[in-house]
Amino acid sequence: MSTTIDIDELRKLFLFERLTDEQLTKLANAGRVQSYGADDLIIRQGDPAECFAVLIEGEVQMLNETVSAGTVAMPRTSQPGVYAGATSAYLGDRAPQTYQHSLRATAPSRIFLLPAKKFAYIIAEWFPMAMHLLDGLMSGGRFQREAIDRRQRLTALGTITAGLTHELNNPAAAAVRAASELRSLIRISRLQLAALAEEGIPPEKLRTLIEWQEACTSNLGKLPPRSPLEISDAEDELGEALDELGVEDAWDLAPALVNAGFSNKELEKVRGKVGEEQTPAALRWLAKAIEISQMLDEVTEATERITSLISSAKQYSQMDRAPFQQVDVHDLLDSTVAIFRGKIAPGISVVTDYDRTLPLIPCYAGELNQVWTNLIHNALDAMGEEGTLTIRTAHDEDEAIVEIGDTGPGVPDAIKERIFEPFFTTKSVGQGTGLGLDISYRIVAGRHGGEIKVRSVPGETWFEVRVPLREPVPIP
Repeated sequence: MSTTIDIDELRKLFLFERLTDEQLTKLANAGRVQSYGADDLIIRQGDPAECFAVLIEGEVQMLNETVSAGTVAMPRTSQPGVYAGATSAYLGDRAPQTYQHSLRATAPSRIFLLPAKKFAYIIAEWFPMAMHLLDGLMSGGRFQREAIDRRQRLTALGTITAGLTHELNNPAAAAVRAASELRSLIRISRLQLAALAEEGIPPEKLRTLIEWQEACTSNLGKLPPRSPLEISDAEDELGEALDELGVEDAWDLAPALVNAGFSNKELEKVRGKVGEEQTPAALRWLAKAIEISQMLDEVTEATERITSLISSAKQYSQMDRAPFQQVDVHDLLDSTVAIFRGKIAPGISVVTDYDRTLPLIPCYAGELNQVWTNLIHNALDAMGEEGTLTIRTAHDEDEAIVEIGDTGPGVPDAIKERIFEPFFTTKSVGQGTGLGLDISYRIVAGRHGGEIKVRSVPGETWFEVRVPLREPVPIP
């Protein structure tokens, strides 16, 4: 049901509070008031942009329907005077001719509806200078924001790529080195085994030696921990015993044998099993066989590390995943931290405090990873070379809570209200674009209907992200 509106009620809205009585009267006569019930659609995305809508009382929510990402919901608001609809009608033919979003009443609401053509005429007639300024601001600001937004994403990609490359280089180099050593060790081991055969070692003794080698290699990595001094003493003791037996390169063989739990006691057992004559050759072969097993363990560890990093990168990028999905936020956080490993200074410790009872959250996982990337990157920049990065999770009735904290100098009170503004940055020229937190805010608030805020004192800064545990209601 449509009704007229009194100019005193219009004057209470912040949009119109400075207008004269004559202007308010023209405005009231040009528009109408429409009442809506909870969940009623006020304007629908894609319909002809015919009205400029202003909330008088009640509560509304703006929604955007996208092809690839589904419905994107903005936070609900009950602030009288908020507006939607044909907001750029004053641009004439350059304005979108259809609504770029939907507006839904989330509680019984009253809306002042002003025809788009009359809204455009009023702006042009009453505020000609403001109209030109808004025109330039919208077009120029949009182009500038899009350009810097792309640059910000490329810069973030470069940072992540550099960190990931650094992390992959270490295990890859270790695998190459171990594989190269394996080639030499296997060749020497074959020659030593051939020498044992030429010396006429009986088959049963050779089998016993191979079984002994299997037992030694199975001990690798499973022995009780020993101090460096204890290991050094054990190597000296075994080296002397090997030297007395006439074993060539005794001091080079001792470390590998000690690492497998070999001692003088095992040395006597080998002498008893294979005989005095073949003991030196048997021990040389046994040491090389143990070294080969150690190299294989190194290759396995390096390749597993590479696989783990690739898995983290895949989880971070959400490659081959649906854009909107139910995910464990801890997996997203862990994958982001893994990507940053190469960028975390040695003096910075990472502490996680996860609430494992937190249910899966419906979200655009790849975009949330960008939020964690921006917040962690800012925290590391703030701390410099030393400090503590803390990541913790929790949840209340219908929201997941992620907090990222650092022990940097903090955010001054004078700028706390501005840090989410586009292009605002405290970094020096060339060090920041001022869009990282703006992008994060748009992802959390605009894409997920959540909330992001900061609390800070010197030496302790926390960014708190809240994401709903319920999926947004689709547009009919």
